[in-house]
Amino acid sequence: KRAVRLKVSALQRPQPPLPDLVYCFAPLKQGRLDYLVQKAVEMGAGVLQPVITQHTQVAKPSIDRLRANVAEAAEQCGILAVPEVREAEKFDRLLTGWDKERRLIFCDEDASTNNPLPALQAVKEKKLGLLVGPEGGFSDDERKMLRALPFVIAIPLGPRILRADTAAVAALAVMQATVGDW
Repeated sequence: KRAVRLKVSALQRPQPPLPDLVYCFAPLKQGRLDYLVQKAVEMGAGVLQPVITQHTQVAKPSIDRLRANVAEAAEQCGILAVPEVREAEKFDRLLTGWDKERRLIFCDEDASTNNPLPALQAVKEKKLGLLVGPEGGFSDDERKMLRALPFVIAIPLGPRILRADTAAVAALAVMQATVGDW
């Protein structure tokens, strides 16, 4: 048998804890999904949770591929603690199992305003989740379900309809700038 022994002589830097942000997203087609996952890691997501909505086009994303993209993105930007990738979960199951102590911020293209800052600046909780919808957006029923929950906050992402992968990056950036760890 061949063996190698290593002795740790010095700690270069401590491993910081993962950010306490659960990033929930509807899986996209492969190339866009790879991009979305990489950017979520770079922008500070601690957990990635695929969510199957009524308009989701990819019902079964490859969790192994997502994990590989997460590891690559973490390495690229020097993150020591690699974010967790969870198995895909149906929309209604996600909401019924949601930790009520964790605020869930959802990107609502039908919001009554174009400015997300007032809603985000009012958030005092540090345990947060972010939910970005699929191509085509959330269904009316899904929007009603979200708006009825006391732990959910709807935010707009401006006056334009964004592609799902663009919305993901925009939402993460505006969240990090207002309530994140930047």
